Amino acid sequence: MGKRIFDILFSILGIIILSPFLLIISLIILFTSKGGAFYKQTRIGKDSKPFKLFKFRTMRVGSDKNIRITIGSRDSRITGVGYFLRKYKLDELPQLFNVLIGDMSFVGPRPEVPEYVALYDTEQKKVLSVKPGITDFASIVYSEENELLANAENPEELYIHRIMPAKLKLNMRYINEMGLATDMKIIFKTIGKIFRH
Repeated sequence: MGKRIFDILFSILGIIILSPFLLIISLIILFTSKGGAFYKQTRIGKDSKPFKLFKFRTMRVGSDKNIRITIGSRDSRITGVGYFLRKYKLDELPQLFNVLIGDMSFVGPRPEVPEYVALYDTEQKKVLSVKPGITDFASIVYSEENELLANAENPEELYIHRIMPAKLKLNMRYINEMGLATDMKIIFKTIGKIFRH
């Protein structure tokens, strides 16, 4: 089965099965904080093309203007419901629609915002040669990224100079090993990581 066929079939299946759950989460967000249920953010995809990444809204409206990264339990911009959604990665579920329309795949390098992609060197830009994904090796290794940032004196500096380069190395590993077997391994490891939370 080709990667794109896999993405289409399982994104449709996921959307159908999870649709009641998606509706409930949407309503909870709407009733507990001002603003819409969904959040769209520009990310950079394959061949450096920008696209809108979908998430459930976990922060107060307009609170992402000054800094792009979140800093764990110290981040007062995140709503009460948002903390729960982020902890169990439920805020990522709307990306099933990104997979369905072809912006993303289930597995691939996590897409970054334009400001951080502008910092990539020539070697790091190779991650833009493949379609971004919902999960990857870096998502598993850095599943506690927000807490690392929460303990940093300068979270953005830590992210740009240490975490992002390390994640990009893991992304390059994925590109070198990519295939159905690697994708399935990453998917099962991701699910296991979420349940261990």
